[in-house]
Amino acid sequence: MGRKFLVALGSAALALSLAACSGEGAGSNGSSGADKPSDLTIGVSMPTQTSERWIADGNAVKSKLEAKGYKVDLQYAGDDIPTQSQQVDQMITRGADVLILAAIDGTALSSQLQAAAAAKIPVISYDRLIRGSKDVDFYVSFDNYKVGVAQGTALLVGLGLLNKDGSKGTAKGPLNVELFAGSLDDNNTQYFFGGAMDTLKPFIDDGTLVVKSKQTTPEQVAILRWQQETAQKRMENLLTSSYNDGSKVDGVLSPYDGISRGIITALQNAGYGSGAKKLPVVTGQDAEIASIKLINDGVQSSTVFKDTRLLADQAVNAAEAFLQKKQPQANDTKTYNNGVKVVPAYLLPIATVYKDDIKATLIDSGYWTAEEVAAGQAKK
Repeated sequence: MGRKFLVALGSAALALSLAACSGEGAGSNGSSGADKPSDLTIGVSMPTQTSERWIADGNAVKSKLEAKGYKVDLQYAGDDIPTQSQQVDQMITRGADVLILAAIDGTALSSQLQAAAAAKIPVISYDRLIRGSKDVDFYVSFDNYKVGVAQGTALLVGLGLLNKDGSKGTAKGPLNVELFAGSLDDNNTQYFFGGAMDTLKPFIDDGTLVVKSKQTTPEQVAILRWQQETAQKRMENLLTSSYNDGSKVDGVLSPYDGISRGIITALQNAGYGSGAKKLPVVTGQDAEIASIKLINDGVQSSTVFKDTRLLADQAVNAAEAFLQKKQPQANDTKTYNNGVKVVPAYLLPIATVYKDDIKATLIDSGYWTAEEVAAGQAKK
């Protein structure tokens, strides 16, 4: 799965122009702009509280909106689609002035979006693009294709095939790797996996990397709902089915830290990390504190850091623009086709974090403290 696959889904090369988005959407006739913030309510729907990342996102969006005086209706859906649908219905019924939605399933909120459009409520798709609807006004996220490229590159760096500066490393193949992807109902999965596979494909094609299981398609490697336990089970099955001949896994492409921890647990249970059987290189995403400790301890190799504080800022900026009857500023108006329309987007940068990047990237920026990294737990 590569660029051609993404283009076929409506994606194009990223446009980095800073032109503001144009055209009318579901929120084109929203608040008059004359209302006081205390008279306005923003509905915020997050998918789950099983990931610390989504808890942090919800809290950040809520606190930033409340600091500006807005009322906030924050709901978590517990990874249950009917629950999220009901919660969004209730936000609309209660008179939300803007909706910020991080969908569990990017295609499951069509009726809610239609209701929002009928009520002239602008809809901001948060990090996960809502698909199959014209009633999505704006998208805030990160450069998700680059996230995949960063993960694929981090795997190559961890294996010694590349150096961090991009130059050729000293390691030689063949090296055994296995591939994991996120949940197929999350639109980001295609970008993460596509970027990673575009990066790894030349090394797979020339035999430097070998996927012993031969499982290389998104459908074969996806982990429903990004669940850690599901990832652990799949890794256990891979070890049993493809590595029972005494061969070893050298690296694992993982798209998310929770999945990474499930993979690592399966590997450790199989004896990796003890004696001469060293742990494979395992990538990740989201800089979750439990995984940052693992990286600091030399267990997980890397993660991709997406500063959700900045993402919350952009969601708040977009919401305020709609409430003032303005269009939010976009820096991408070509890439994110949801199957019905190209949704104008504001994309944020990402950073790869290896062990020697933890202090400068995460601690010095105030994202995590040194004490939290040492403990592997966030302070309450």
